[in-house]
Amino acid sequence: MSEAKHLETPLTQEKLKELQAGDNVLISGVIYTGRDAAHKKMIEALEQGQELPFEVKDQIIYFVGPTPAKEGQVIGSAGPTTSGRMDAYSPKLIAQGLTGMIGKGLRSTDVIEAMKEHGAVYFGAIGGAGALIAKRIVSAEMIAYPELGPEAVRRLVVKDFPVIVIIDHKGVNLYESGKAQYRKD
Repeated sequence: MSEAKHLETPLTQEKLKELQAGDNVLISGVIYTGRDAAHKKMIEALEQGQELPFEVKDQIIYFVGPTPAKEGQVIGSAGPTTSGRMDAYSPKLIAQGLTGMIGKGLRSTDVIEAMKEHGAVYFGAIGGAGALIAKRIVSAEMIAYPELGPEAVRRLVVKDFPVIVIIDHKGVNLYESGKAQYRKD
């Protein structure tokens, strides 16, 4: 296993070009949360000419709906949700400057094409490890759509948040290249 790359947010174009599918990455800094309900509201805001709850340029969105925090915790369990739920919305946010997404599972061709065109990467987080991942979250603040409960948009500060580059800015997809390494003709 390769040594992890350390990444400080914001995720600029220069930084994301150093990332390749298969890289282990430890993210530190600010990331934002959002699942499908929040994404729908953000796209509606864009379509109505309204501002988004945060400036998406050079930012990372983590597809998560954390459980409530127990006493003494910053956040509850915070494992990734299936990224395909955001596929209808992600290309528009990528076109606005979003450079990183964290989730689990496959992404659509439209998302991958937007990533290649505008420069973005897709990180995978380990499903089923939400309680462990939550320990890497230093602070959590709800910043938009409180009516969505766990799916509200939050501003997280993370330290050494573990992810793997699944799809890089060139469209190289670990789900495909990883399988290809083990196939026999």
